[in-house]
Amino acid sequence: MMEILLHLEQWLPMLLEQYGVWIYAILFLVILAETGSVFMFFLPGDSLLIAVGALCSTSSDVHLQYMGMLLFIAATLGYTINYYTGQVLGLKYFNQHSRFFKPQYIQKTNHYFVKHGALTILIARFVPFVRSFAPFAAGSARMNPAQFMLYNVLGSALWIGVLLSIGYGLGNIVGFFKDLLI
Repeated sequence: MMEILLHLEQWLPMLLEQYGVWIYAILFLVILAETGSVFMFFLPGDSLLIAVGALCSTSSDVHLQYMGMLLFIAATLGYTINYYTGQVLGLKYFNQHSRFFKPQYIQKTNHYFVKHGALTILIARFVPFVRSFAPFAAGSARMNPAQFMLYNVLGSALWIGVLLSIGYGLGNIVGFFKDLLI
């Protein structure tokens, strides 16, 4: 099972064949988990989105528009959950008795998010590992919720839109050359 999760993009055709339209729910949950939890950073977000775009270009069972909307919702919701988890749990880790997490760290993080937070939330979408931690840190630092949501939505739209489009284009190119060779 872990092998499938770590390399989900390679298993997409088999999952589509086996589960049909349930592939939408599976991919929604994977993107939600990766963006919604600091502990799921190992999931293949970028490569998965490119592979899903390619799958949409080669399969009549998976539609790019529906997949794009669904994964946009999953990515936006995931970051929102991660942000509020950071607000609730983040400060509990920054206490006087912790060896690694000191109150001054949360102050530095808060200062950083006041100064650069919006750009970080937007760019973090495209950086594996950071993608899972940025919204938690923003919540812990009490980044302005309205500003966070604006850049969460923009980042989700860009991340999903760009990577699905790249995959869709690559899938069409490969399909074109495949048709030429046959």
